[in-house]
Amino acid sequence: MRALLKFSNAVDWLNAQVGKYVIWLIFAATAISALNAIVRKVFDTSSNAFLEAQWYLFAWSFLAAAGYTLLHREHVRIDVLNSRFSKRAQVWIDIIGFAFFLTPLCIVVLYLGTPLAIQMYQTGEMSGNSGGLIRWPVWAALPVGFTLLMLQGWSELIKRIAFLRGEGPDPMGRLADKSAEEELAEALRARTAAETLEAGGDAAPQR
Repeated sequence: MRALLKFSNAVDWLNAQVGKYVIWLIFAATAISALNAIVRKVFDTSSNAFLEAQWYLFAWSFLAAAGYTLLHREHVRIDVLNSRFSKRAQVWIDIIGFAFFLTPLCIVVLYLGTPLAIQMYQTGEMSGNSGGLIRWPVWAALPVGFTLLMLQGWSELIKRIAFLRGEGPDPMGRLADKSAEEELAEALRARTAAETLEAGGDAAPQR
């Protein structure tokens, strides 16, 4: 079990690093969109390459970050029934989901998508749109993204088995890192407290 937990920690670290840098793809897509708008307005010209580059980057961002999202348990979940079960039952539901649903899905996508990505690379297929881009870079996001997602699913599976065996912490507990929503709420609370303090100081009677 110790070796499996080391593997789980390595996968967690890998997806954490990917998630840390994949946000720059969103920034790049936004920058390209702004540049495209400026060129179109100023020079009255544009190219499908700008538009395709944006959705290439977007595809890479959400596919490459799928494992990171699973690591932080940010995927959409339907907890109407699950939340009513005991912690042990919730862990078993996750184990079944990772083993019999997530893993087979990833394997099927990799089995079907990887040859297509290789074929696109070998043939150098181009977009059918005028001025479009070569296709293989966006197809490559499929095997990369689903490999990271499958690895993270195995990591989560290992952590839950370790918990049931009494050899690991609660995998359903809160993560050490704060979510974006928590950081925003904390910043807003701090700002409100500062404004209240400042208002109180301004309202104090002058002597």
